Amino acid sequence: MPLRPARSYRHFSGPAYTRREYVKGVPGIRVTFFDMGNPKGDFPVELSLVSQETGQIRHNALEAARVAANRLLEVKAGKDNYHLKLRVYPHQVLRENPMAMGAGADRISDGMRQAFGRPIGTAARVTAGQKLMTVRSAKEFAAVNKEALRRASLKLSLPCRIVVEKGQEFIQ
Repeated sequence: MPLRPARSYRHFSGPAYTRREYVKGVPGIRVTFFDMGNPKGDFPVELSLVSQETGQIRHNALEAARVAANRLLEVKAGKDNYHLKLRVYPHQVLRENPMAMGAGADRISDGMRQAFGRPIGTAARVTAGQKLMTVRSAKEFAAVNKEALRRASLKLSLPCRIVVEKGQEFIQ
């Protein structure tokens, strides 16, 4: 079954659905790394990608944002000159009630009767003002940091802004 658009899962209502021990068949998260680059480095510039709205971000969108940012940083700055950290984890289990389509679907499908849904993936619940990812680097790569976070924000379904945590003087 193809992926639904992000708008289907962006907003949430109701309590968290995170207890994997009670849910059978939850697919694994796509995010492979949460720390990239050089985590032990002492870097003077720090920027963060901050969510402007409350909502959910699917695990595959988080992975796409991570890959986009990390690829640019690796090429432009080099592996030892930055540290990129993903700050959210997709705990929320997403469910979908698959509807049968085509001829004879009315005899196969139950429609909305007992429409609890099967687990199809996970998402991270974020609040407005929460940091999604942070990148630290040497001062000569400050502009690259900003561009990497901008590219990452294009992959996410919620509007985001880039906040300079430290090293304001190095950013144009």
